[in-house]
Amino acid sequence: MRIISSKIPGTGRLAGVTVLSRMARQRLKWMDYYQGHGENASLTCRYFGISRQTFYRWKRRFNARDLTTLEERSHRPQQVRQPTWSAELSQEVLELREQRPRWGKDKLAVLLRKEGWQVSVSMVGRILTSLKARGVLREPPATGISARKRQRTRPYAVRKPKEYQAREPGDIVQVDTLDVRPMPGVVLKHFTARDVVSRWDVLEVHTRATATTARAFLDALQTRLPFPIKAIQVDGGSEFQAEFEQACQERGLHLFVLPPRSPKLNGHVERAQRTHTDPPEADMSFTPMTWGSSL
Repeated sequence: MRIISSKIPGTGRLAGVTVLSRMARQRLKWMDYYQGHGENASLTCRYFGISRQTFYRWKRRFNARDLTTLEERSHRPQQVRQPTWSAELSQEVLELREQRPRWGKDKLAVLLRKEGWQVSVSMVGRILTSLKARGVLREPPATGISARKRQRTRPYAVRKPKEYQAREPGDIVQVDTLDVRPMPGVVLKHFTARDVVSRWDVLEVHTRATATTARAFLDALQTRLPFPIKAIQVDGGSEFQAEFEQACQERGLHLFVLPPRSPKLNGHVERAQRTHTDPPEADMSFTPMTWGSSL
């Protein structure tokens, strides 16, 4: 009795392919389109927006009986660099690292050289990487200590709301300090306040920039401005904290503090400082101001 199978040769291997990657399915569409349009490679490349070089490379690789030929091949080199260190050196690195879990390859290399090992920093790094990959070396738990300075919570000062706009004099008065060196060895603190709307300036010079002197400047500011102050905008300097912040709260003044590294948001007072410190011939524009100094 002769049995003729209806199974097409090669379909067994094809049936074993269950899942293709997204790119492999896309390349399969290339081949289907190519076969369905008279094997026109130019038309296929134009339709899918690919180069001829790319299409012919995958066409040479494509096997209709094995769709996995459309998958990316491994880019791993055929000859992989083998470790050049001995097992004794690897064990020594492991013991030193376990004794000093926070030390890196640079410090460990110094210790190994003192013990007579001829090693480079890069070799120690490769040994550490190998130990971690094998699961022999485990990193110590994180301490939770960050080198980044944490922002202290301000008791009263807040970020300026986006909907808050200065429309009248006194709505926002920007305040800032600047170091002034009139002569070698002498450093003075230049307090500047500018109203955003009227551009009215109040200036004072002090020997120190502290919360106490900033509070005294606030007293002068309220006395010399011809209109009431509703809000003050400052940067995150320490002189605008503690007593100064408390004084703003007691007097019912809104205190807006800038985000870190954002002097451009205090651009009015920054420009005023430049006007007051530049030589007169450099800027002849008139700005109404009230002068005051306390040394």
